[in-house]
Amino acid sequence: MRRRKYIRINPKHGLIIGIILCIILIIISFRFGEIFYPVRNAVGTVITPMQRGINIVGRYISDKLDTLKSIHELAEENKRLKEQVSVLSYENKLLLQNKYELDELRELYKLDQKYLDYPKVAARIIDRDTNNWYNVFTIDKGTKDGLAVDMNVLAGNGLVGIITECYYNHAKVRAIIDDKSAVWGMFLKTSDTCLVQGDLKLMEQGKIRVSFISKDAEIEDGYEVVTAHTSPKYLQGILIGYVSDIKLDPNDMTKSAYLTPAVDFQRLNEVLIITELKEPLLEEPPEEEAINNE
Repeated sequence: MRRRKYIRINPKHGLIIGIILCIILIIISFRFGEIFYPVRNAVGTVITPMQRGINIVGRYISDKLDTLKSIHELAEENKRLKEQVSVLSYENKLLLQNKYELDELRELYKLDQKYLDYPKVAARIIDRDTNNWYNVFTIDKGTKDGLAVDMNVLAGNGLVGIITECYYNHAKVRAIIDDKSAVWGMFLKTSDTCLVQGDLKLMEQGKIRVSFISKDAEIEDGYEVVTAHTSPKYLQGILIGYVSDIKLDPNDMTKSAYLTPAVDFQRLNEVLIITELKEPLLEEPPEEEAINNE
């Protein structure tokens, strides 16, 4: 027996042939009017579902294209907004930095007015020891600016420390909170003297030590302590801080206390240096010394 040969038509080609036939039939039906009315009706019956399907597919594709366009536009808008946020963040940081620097300059100006009798030079801190405190740091002014060792350094509301090393264009400062620091102070209200000693470990609690207070000193928490006239290096009357926790020592002869510094030693950027050294304490007046030398 002979095998029957089947003609295989590609579905795609079949669809194209069907569409062409439909178009031909539509043309004939319009051309010959009523004669082909049944044919036109049949063709309409076949094509209408196809048109509906094509319309559905078209709308789906159109919606997808619109969605892709929207996604692209949103991505561009998001990118533009991120750039704007970045610019605004940078400008905001600059404004905050300028505000902070302006506030510091205002504080320095107030401090300058407070100690108006002393000549001063402003300096910026450019380096410090690797810890949480500005106990030893470097400033950007030196001998070329008229600075010298033992000049007093101020910031905030009072005393920061003293210059320990001075070079042509920079100098090193040791703050009153440093373990090696000791300043003779005086209670502003009573004139009783005391010794203010640096203590970095204790400074973690925001205070340093005060000792050698007379047991008869009538002082209270909150009293101001300023540099004393007996200090060999510090000029008199500069605010050091505020006393607290006053106690009688075991020897029953002196009192001890704590002191909260007038300066924030965690946030220092600008300082003032008094360009005047304290005159050395003399055991005898110059006139008497001159007479004795004769």
